[in-house]
Amino acid sequence: MPSRVVPDGRRTHPDVPILDGHNDTLLALETAALRGTPWSFAEGRDDGDLDLPRARAGHFAGGFFACFVPGDLEEPTPWADVLVVTDDGWEVPYAEAADPDQVRAVTSGLIGRLHGLEDEGSLRIARSAADVEASLADGTLAAILHLEGAEAIDPDLAALPDLYAAGVRSLGPVWSRPNAFAQGVPFRFPSSPDTGPGLTDAGRRLVRACNELGIMVDLAHMNERGFFDVAEISSAPLVATHTAAHALTPSARNITDAEIDAIGDSGGVVGVILNVSDLREDGRGDRPDMPLSRWVAHVDHIAGRIGVEHVALGSDFDGAAMPLDCPDAAAVPRLLDALREIGWDDEDLRAFAHGNWLRVLNATWKG
Repeated sequence: MPSRVVPDGRRTHPDVPILDGHNDTLLALETAALRGTPWSFAEGRDDGDLDLPRARAGHFAGGFFACFVPGDLEEPTPWADVLVVTDDGWEVPYAEAADPDQVRAVTSGLIGRLHGLEDEGSLRIARSAADVEASLADGTLAAILHLEGAEAIDPDLAALPDLYAAGVRSLGPVWSRPNAFAQGVPFRFPSSPDTGPGLTDAGRRLVRACNELGIMVDLAHMNERGFFDVAEISSAPLVATHTAAHALTPSARNITDAEIDAIGDSGGVVGVILNVSDLREDGRGDRPDMPLSRWVAHVDHIAGRIGVEHVALGSDFDGAAMPLDCPDAAAVPRLLDALREIGWDDEDLRAFAHGNWLRVLNATWKG
């Protein structure tokens, strides 16, 4: 296969289609439209992390497109304004529960936005593993519809079948705030992820219902007790779509070695995030000059515990601070180069790039 040349002239690994565990691009499209500065996913933009031109440049084959609703969609509070510096690190005040009616309304709009991108031919909404495989074969961007936080679902789960019919194939019961199903982990460094109670009765019903429908349950924002509640209940492989190793960066958002081992034992996958505050040893989110070797260290730690077959990419494009050496989707082949430098072969890289996600989707989704 021919090598790719990225914009700075560096030669990268031969083309391998890459599936990604998480992006917030739908929210980026929505907030830009609300502010009167809309942009076209198909045509691209000057800033940001993911659009169709960047995806094509980086052989980015698709991923999980999140429907996430912040507390204030029109005027979100800048991260720097709420971050509190502590004696040994930092924390962000734990988010209040969101208004379910507002979340349902905005989620409906985000789902409609993704369907609009499919209608214009920019991507294919993947409703089955076969859809993802078709995208890998024909080059159409695969979009897996994901709910980041389940506030759009009522506690009696009446809305879940309708959301499934609309294309939802993945959900995280919580973001980093409480809801009817569980209590999300806060943003804090350093901190254990053991920060509160686990699943509610409604949360347990939600996990079982997702198993029955064939919806993947994402543990990326779950606290430790909630994580192991899901592990006890779920019949599907365990997945954390965008996180990193707590042993290397003790952020509350990162998963412990015990959680990593549980994911491996279940046949699941850890998507390793690119957010610098979850990767740097000092937890500094304002220092994007982090070398990719730091991201590699997290991937290597997880793969060393549970095997290459249980680790993948979970970038958090358009939702977090990216490292300078991988600022957007056009640059993701550099990640494969960095893994090759530590001895990964072609089989390992293909498993990481898309094979591991495909295995879990085949094991989780129905039909």
